[in-house]
Amino acid sequence: MHTIIRQLEEKREQARAGGGAQRIAAQHAKGKLSARERIELLLDSGTFEEWDMFVEHRCSDFGMGEQKVPGDGVVTGYGTINGRMVFV
Repeated sequence: MHTIIRQLEEKREQARAGGGAQRIAAQHAKGKLSARERIELLLDSGTFEEWDMFVEHRCSDFGMGEQKVPGDGVVTGYGTINGRMVFV
């Protein structure tokens, strides 16, 4: 059971990385934050619960079939702003 939980947490960390450190660094170089960073700023600290973080694209055009990026879908979930429940 501990192995399964560890594997799940590793998959979560990969998905939270949003394409990896290089993609996040590229966003930062443009003066932008990643989607998850923007959500964390918007919501009350520690309240964001993400849905479907393991969803991956199904596109096969333009060579996309060979590219698999964990967590590359739309970031959705819920949390609170000033204590009020919101969905993002």
